[in-house]
Amino acid sequence: MPSASLRLLAIDSSTDTLSVALGSGAAGSEPLAFSGPGAAQASATLLPAVQSLLTRAGWTLASLDAVVFGRGPGSFTGLRTACSVAQGLAYGAQGAGREGGIPVLPVDTLLALAEAARAQRVADGLPVPAVIAALLDARMDEIYVALYAVGAGGVHPEALQAPRLCAPDALAGWLRDELPRGLSIEAGDCLLAGNVFEAYRDRLGMRAAPTQWALPTAEALLSLAPALLAADQAVDARDALPLYVRDKVARTTLEREGAA
Repeated sequence: MPSASLRLLAIDSSTDTLSVALGSGAAGSEPLAFSGPGAAQASATLLPAVQSLLTRAGWTLASLDAVVFGRGPGSFTGLRTACSVAQGLAYGAQGAGREGGIPVLPVDTLLALAEAARAQRVADGLPVPAVIAALLDARMDEIYVALYAVGAGGVHPEALQAPRLCAPDALAGWLRDELPRGLSIEAGDCLLAGNVFEAYRDRLGMRAAPTQWALPTAEALLSLAPALLAADQAVDARDALPLYVRDKVARTTLEREGAA
């Protein structure tokens, strides 16, 4: 199906900001969007926001081609909320006459962050380096990081290194080891994008690198969705799962005391 004809709903609640968008994901299209408190607070406003956007668009739930959600990493509560709501909506469409429900498209939140940063650079007329390091504050003195290559002409990012956890002080060394041959941080070949700069700027050790504040957004998910759907990345609702990366939510008392 041509991307301009797609009807997509996108949800991200992986951070403190809830983002919902409705549209085709086609280049140049303007989605309907909602933003509000995310993470643990997302559950109170997410479904009303979805219904409001569907009403404004004149679309029914059963008419959607896919439900797209940011699968993680990010807030544990926010990831579970986005995944369970995506599953519920996909299954719920069966009651509205959509046999088998709606396909669900899980997308890495760091990929959405990289896409949001890329799009903002293009909109601002700024250069987009060959590689984007997507950086999301993981709390507990750690950062979620993944590397993405940006094709010629600044097209959508593609994964070079999967999401992982990294200490702020170890990030520069890890990036130097993982950047493709011939690229360097000092030459400005890697854009640092994310929400970590206020908390960790003095510990990142890469003052010469270009930076872009960014969060994963539902609009970025929509932009990525047509290509991912064409690559058969959608799954049945029952197979949609969050991507946590970290397997613990908080430090123990002994760990907190040891860090003091």
